[in-house]
Amino acid sequence: MASDRPDSNTWRNMIKRPKRGVPEGLWMRCPGCEQTIFRKEAEKRLGVCPECDYHWYVSAQERIRQVLDEGTFEEWDSDLEPADPLDFVDSKPYRDRLKAEQSRTGLKEAAVVGTGMIRARRVAFGVTDSSFIMGSMGSVVGEKLTRLVERATEQKLPLIIVSGSGGGARMHEGMLSLMQMAKVSAALARFDTAGGMFISVLTNPTMGGVAASFASLGDLVFAEPKALIGFAGPRTIKATIRIELPKGFQTSEFLLEHGFVDRIVRRQDLKSEIARAIDYCGK
Repeated sequence: MASDRPDSNTWRNMIKRPKRGVPEGLWMRCPGCEQTIFRKEAEKRLGVCPECDYHWYVSAQERIRQVLDEGTFEEWDSDLEPADPLDFVDSKPYRDRLKAEQSRTGLKEAAVVGTGMIRARRVAFGVTDSSFIMGSMGSVVGEKLTRLVERATEQKLPLIIVSGSGGGARMHEGMLSLMQMAKVSAALARFDTAGGMFISVLTNPTMGGVAASFASLGDLVFAEPKALIGFAGPRTIKATIRIELPKGFQTSEFLLEHGFVDRIVRRQDLKSEIARAIDYCGK
């Protein structure tokens, strides 16, 4: 009588059969709540966690795709590249650091500027990217932003700058970097005198000389939820003055309560809010 049990060879074949694994990159961990989330769901929400609403880093090019109408962006001053005026060396030469950052990020510098449409409204648009030396303001970043402001003045365009800079003036360029704070701020003063409208969008993080100059000078200052915004970071301040800081210190929510930002805008709503503000101000 034949047995219904599979023979030993069948069992060996079943054991050898490779298991089906989860495709790589299907899931990701949220930097905010540390929950494991479905990557496609997060991407559909423009890089926002569906569990805790944490807004994490997105690149300059992704910001452009999110905010501007598809196919309308025209980049300005893309040929400008940083130099090494001080022959600066820390753990490695500044020239080598620049080449490595350019290769890794695909950017020539930490700022991308140009013009495009937001809900069919022509604007001058700039964005800084924290992935390139923490978005610090070198000479080229300051020059590109200044030229952006000047073109917005000449062409009478609303000006939008999305700041994602965890660094201030770039130490590798010394005073040439530090002076960019004043240069961009002076261009914004002329833009304001000419009747221009500047919307500054603060993202996580917006710190240092960027926060202390152009990022805080908007006619309207929007901020993403839970963004870290300030000059020196909380740990540096606490170590310096040796007192316990208020809960949520330097978050966008804390700064909204104290009048530093005008509105907290979720990433999915940013495009519509900017268009609404432009229409409301008659620009």
